[in-house]
Amino acid sequence: MRITDILTPDRMLCHVQATSKKRVLEYFSRLLATEVSPLTNREIFNGLLARERLGSTGLTNGVGIPHTRVANCHVTLAAFLQIEQGIDFEAQDRQPVDMFFALVVPEEATTEHLEILALLTEMFSDDEFREQLRATPECEDKFKLLTTWQSRYTDI
Repeated sequence: MRITDILTPDRMLCHVQATSKKRVLEYFSRLLATEVSPLTNREIFNGLLARERLGSTGLTNGVGIPHTRVANCHVTLAAFLQIEQGIDFEAQDRQPVDMFFALVVPEEATTEHLEILALLTEMFSDDEFREQLRATPECEDKFKLLTTWQSRYTDI
């Protein structure tokens, strides 16, 4: 699976005003409730929120990767959100988070879920990539960066 298989330009929001974790998850629940999935935005929101209650998906360097596995989901979906001002997302480094990449994965897709999370962790650990993504003003260009980034270790 490649990022281009799970992320579309329609599921990208940039320069968003969001002031809380709840608001970010609400944005994602609307972005990920699409025509290719029977999931409602309420189901997605509840899944993302339940996962956050287990422990924050805020990483380091201003990045969060909210994710959930859902029973009624039949296809892996991703969305990207960049907010204007970083928020407290209970990140590992306790710094504000301004870039988010969310995943909704079928409940039975454990291996795929872990592989995508590993890829995203590697992607967002790349200082040069992360700063280039932040510095790119247009959402369309951010989409190109996200979908053309190459892992050094995997072929996802």
